[in-house]
Amino acid sequence: MTASTVFLWFFGGLIPLAAMAFWLARGKALGEAAAGKRLHSLPSFHGWYAVVWLAVPAIGSAVLFSLLHLLHIVDVPGPMLLATAFALGSAGLWLALRHIHAGFRARQAVEKVMRGMLFIAATISVLTTIGIVLSVIFESVRFFQVISFWDFITGTKWQPDTAFLIGAGRDTEGVAPPLFGSVPIFAGTFMITAIAMAVAVPVGLFAAIYMSEYASHSARNKLKPMLEILAGIPTVVYGFFAAITISPLIVQIAHAFGLEAAYTNALAPGLIMGVMIIPFVSSLSDDVIKAVPQSLRDGSLALGTTKAETIRHIVLPAAMPGIVSAFLLAISRAIGETMIVVMAAGLRPNLTMNPLEGMTTVTVKIVEALTGDQEFDSAFTLAAFALGLVLLIITLILNIVSTVVVRKFKQRYE
Repeated sequence: MTASTVFLWFFGGLIPLAAMAFWLARGKALGEAAAGKRLHSLPSFHGWYAVVWLAVPAIGSAVLFSLLHLLHIVDVPGPMLLATAFALGSAGLWLALRHIHAGFRARQAVEKVMRGMLFIAATISVLTTIGIVLSVIFESVRFFQVISFWDFITGTKWQPDTAFLIGAGRDTEGVAPPLFGSVPIFAGTFMITAIAMAVAVPVGLFAAIYMSEYASHSARNKLKPMLEILAGIPTVVYGFFAAITISPLIVQIAHAFGLEAAYTNALAPGLIMGVMIIPFVSSLSDDVIKAVPQSLRDGSLALGTTKAETIRHIVLPAAMPGIVSAFLLAISRAIGETMIVVMAAGLRPNLTMNPLEGMTTVTVKIVEALTGDQEFDSAFTLAAFALGLVLLIITLILNIVSTVVVRKFKQRYE
């Protein structure tokens, strides 16, 4: 039996059995209640108790056998896995039905299992984060054993064309050494992100203020879904629009002012990316501004301040932690965008302050390094992990700065 067949039979059989267990246990609890006995827990909790006792042994055995198979310790046949899982689940159901009576504390038992599941989910998320960080660090260390860390973070040229020779162990005498200066890549990332935020932050924040403070209820219900449609448009569509419409328009405008502009410039993807992340800023900011208690607005207006002064001095400081979180999410979205940059800004690392020239970003170079026919041990491929590590550190610094800013606003507001 294939893995997909085993999976289908397992859950195809477990779900009906779980439904049967729920109704059997619930029916038994209702029978106790009908006999005049007072139940400690609701009948539904007895039903879920039976489901837990059925599902946990069955899923646990399946997970155990799967791990043994993946680790090549024991090769468990599919029929044996199914038979064992359903046998253990049936035994668990039998034990659960024996426990059910009027005084049984089914609610506490179910809630204890739920707390365990929540703890496991939280642990998985933490371990996943640690695993991601460690994998990036380990591969980055391999890269920095070949390329100097200082040259990587301070170099101004990115020319990794001959890196495959190092990975293949070939003679590099007479060949120009590969250059992995990441400064132009991060400069392009920050340039395009800054342009995007210059569009998204004022437009998104002002839209949120209008919808939450000035627009009528009916207008808000119409405008907010229309604005959020922007978030549902595929990024490749934005890339087409930036490359075909916005870039030529920018070139024409630049020529009208006597400036030179490349068709693969940084301004076009920055502007379109800003439009794309407007819903992230406006929607989250609108929600946090709307959550500010109305009593604060009423008290401010009662003291004689205008509506604009109330928004500026009362509403926005109260909502600032949520607004900063929205800005941080928008920055992360802009830094992580790849498709728009590839289609409109190109792949050439370029250290310049002129947004009318072509640039590239970190995520584009990571994708480029991890695709193609390069060996995984080559410096060019490992450079993707080094770029990811530096980007991770930058994101961590942004989070720390935003936390400090939020804390200061909270202290000032309190």
